[in-house]
Amino acid sequence: MTHHSLMKNSKIFTQSLSLLTVATLSLGGTAHLAQATSSPSTSHLDSFSAEAESSQIDPQQIAATCPSNLPATISRIIKQPTFSGARWGVHIESVEQNRVLYTYNTNLPLIPASNNKLFTTAAALQMYDPQSPVASSNLGAWVGVINTRSHNSYADRLFRGIGGYNATQNALSRLGISPSSFRQVDGSGLSRQNVATPLSLVETLKVMKYAYGSNIFYASLPVAGRSGTLRNRFRATPAEGRVRAKTGTLRGVRALSGYMEHPQYGQLVFSILVNQPGQSGQRLINAIDQIVLSMAQMNAARCTSEVF
Repeated sequence: MTHHSLMKNSKIFTQSLSLLTVATLSLGGTAHLAQATSSPSTSHLDSFSAEAESSQIDPQQIAATCPSNLPATISRIIKQPTFSGARWGVHIESVEQNRVLYTYNTNLPLIPASNNKLFTTAAALQMYDPQSPVASSNLGAWVGVINTRSHNSYADRLFRGIGGYNATQNALSRLGISPSSFRQVDGSGLSRQNVATPLSLVETLKVMKYAYGSNIFYASLPVAGRSGTLRNRFRATPAEGRVRAKTGTLRGVRALSGYMEHPQYGQLVFSILVNQPGQSGQRLINAIDQIVLSMAQMNAARCTSEVF
């Protein structure tokens, strides 16, 4: 992309952000965003209650495992007879070791539900011009509400404001994300025409560790057992407080993509997507959470002769 194009996109985004700021002020400005962050009854929080699900699994039944046994453990979970009609995509990497711990259908396009918001917010943060004279401190607040509370209307407005799918493609391709690995019809993930591969989500999470707005992006993700749409999941488990991840919820679709801070193996980056029309959402949630807890329970003491 030429310097002229970059400047043009930056100008368009600056103008769009001005409109978003005006729109925010019309809803109550930053005070409204602060209220949205703390009040679950706010009428604009479209999917917060729907996505704040809880798992119904006993963490005591998730045994500690050696990392080399993780693939077999996950395969047993996703290949249960109840998931015979499911389309799973899972990708897990150790950042510090630069090692893939598990991968299954990593390039399969799947409906990502609200994991789509990761593309929207990552792209918006890349397009923001910190030298712009426009007062745009609200962008961080928007990203926080969109990801922490999975706010659909804010995500769609931000998506339109930055220029839509072409703009997110351009912004993320400059970070190395393949434009063919995801497709956005909206910014929120409500449309079933959105698709993403598990690898595209993991790659986005990885580059957002270092790209512009990395701190805002990381802080915007719900914390397991403590905040946002993960507040009811992983409580009193080894994953509580150690996982920051974006949830995704539609009928027959569940998703979870984010980071785990593992006490032995450092930061893990993962994406778990499942599409199974007609399946109980609770069963899908339980299976995803079993996978995450299996990751959290990796323990070198369970290995006989493995060097991780």
